[in-house]
Amino acid sequence: VGCHLSSFRALDASTVRLLQPLWDMIKAREGLLQSPFFPVLFSGTTYVAFCLPFIVLDFVSYRVPALRKYKIHPHFYPSAGQVLLCLLHTVYQHVVFIFPVTVLRWHWGPQTWPAAAPGLWELLYHVTVCLLLFDAEYFVWHVLHHKVPWLYQTFHKVHHKNTSPFALATQYLSVWELSSLGFFDCLNPTLLGCHPLTTMTFNIVNIWLSVEDHCGYDFPWSTHRLVPYGWYGGVSHHDLHHRKINCNYAPYFTHWDKLLGTLSLGYSAGNPPTPAPWN
Repeated sequence: VGCHLSSFRALDASTVRLLQPLWDMIKAREGLLQSPFFPVLFSGTTYVAFCLPFIVLDFVSYRVPALRKYKIHPHFYPSAGQVLLCLLHTVYQHVVFIFPVTVLRWHWGPQTWPAAAPGLWELLYHVTVCLLLFDAEYFVWHVLHHKVPWLYQTFHKVHHKNTSPFALATQYLSVWELSSLGFFDCLNPTLLGCHPLTTMTFNIVNIWLSVEDHCGYDFPWSTHRLVPYGWYGGVSHHDLHHRKINCNYAPYFTHWDKLLGTLSLGYSAGNPPTPAPWN
């Protein structure tokens, strides 16, 4: 890792200033960033902001047949009650569980904010490695919580309450699962010694990919259609996991499921399965 980082830092020598204006703008609000409220506000507002377009799409596509061809489940639309339940569940967990943890972390000492921005290549490298590590960690966690009945019934079953996912169901999780994901999310940037801007970028990308996995829409520009060679599973891949339960355990990439024989090819918009209701 050290040798690779040295190479990337050498490439960054000419591009480090590219991110400097952005980092200076963020760092100017250091008082807010150091607040114990910031992590909750940042993750919560980012999550809801990414979910909102799909909530609007669910409302619009119900009335616009041309949009239904992009829905994996063209006859399933979450009710207002389902949307509100998931939203309240997310707010409750952020306030009751995530916020106390951020207060404890804030109490241990403020994070250092370097004056220099990370290099562009360093940021891209670290975000990619963080995503690969997160994918591997959650794959192991996910397999265990499906193969061990007590773990599934006690901690993971709540996330499978719906077999036809929608955006706001992404964080419809037990406290233990949310805590585990939060731990992996914080662990990897810490292990790699990521710059704070890199950590923020990784968190944003991670939230987006998780929402996209559950959004129920398979667009021509969806991530799995942009990544070549079938390396990335995407929404159809994860939607099939919610249908079959015993396949496609990795959240994003496909290599772990391929290696362990748990990969199942997904369906796409225009070739949907039989729709299933909220159970």
